[in-house]
Amino acid sequence: MAKKEEKESKIVLERVYNVPLRKKYRNAPNWKRTKRAVTALREFIQKHMKSKDVKIGKYANLDLWKHGIKNPPHHIKVNCIKYDDGIVRAEIIGAPQEKPKEEPKKAEKDEIKVKDALGGNEEKTEKLEEKEVKEEKSEKAKDIQKEEIKELKKEESTLHKHAPKQAAAPKKVEQRPTAPMQKG
Repeated sequence: MAKKEEKESKIVLERVYNVPLRKKYRNAPNWKRTKRAVTALREFIQKHMKSKDVKIGKYANLDLWKHGIKNPPHHIKVNCIKYDDGIVRAEIIGAPQEKPKEEPKKAEKDEIKVKDALGGNEEKTEKLEEKEVKEEKSEKAKDIQKEEIKELKKEESTLHKHAPKQAAAPKKVEQRPTAPMQKG
């Protein structure tokens, strides 16, 4: 539902920022530096885009974390887009635009199956038959593998029963002579 809202909302403001992060994360201990850099980025965008609702994009986040928690980048260049509903999206410059994949709804899938059963499309029925054949082959292969594993286990157990076990050799401990007692 959030994606539908994004499509309906209009872009109010779009800007590119080179956000300095070093001053903020230098005040944090090593094991919190990238976390502090993410909060610094969020605060910078809130301040400059005048919005409390900031979403950091996938690729911007990956760029911040690419060298681990102890080594964030000194600055990051982001493209910030503010929508009319107040949401600000920040994504790194040059990141690919992700398009949502359109999948047929469940009702549409059921209709396709009904048409195929009635002989509506020969191509689709052939595709479904091919899928069923592949599934059957994979199931048979799995069954064969399971049987082979069982046979190997049986062979191993019979091998161990017939082979005599070697007795453990007693450990040799070097005995040292005791020091003579001093009289006196």
